Amino acid sequence: MDSERLILQLAKVLAGMPEKAPFPVLLQVNAGNDPAKFGCEPELATPLARLIAAEPLLKLEGLMTIAPMEAPGELARPCFANLRQIREQLQQELGMALPELSMGMTGDLEAAIAEGSTLIRVGTALFGSREQT
Repeated sequence: MDSERLILQLAKVLAGMPEKAPFPVLLQVNAGNDPAKFGCEPELATPLARLIAAEPLLKLEGLMTIAPMEAPGELARPCFANLRQIREQLQQELGMALPELSMGMTGDLEAAIAEGSTLIRVGTALFGSREQT
């Protein structure tokens, strides 16, 4: 989730499927300030997290980010550190645990793990590059 529109739309859909609630979600934050990436701006994380937390059909589990492409490996670490700090701030402000930090892919997973990632995406390591042959 990365916008008020998506949060409210998902809550509306779930209203018709109460057996699916509470539905776990991650708030996507553009922690690397990369214009090519999705996610809310870091300063919008608090109001969007509050909106998710106020929706009884949603359960905010944590945050996610994707590091800028031009920041492979250790160069991605500031992005991951930023997301961890945002999570720590949100936990204090909201008074709730946010156990998940989804950050890191095949090329930068070591830096992500060092910054506290709990979920990594390693599709390239498992399936190879997406490039067309």
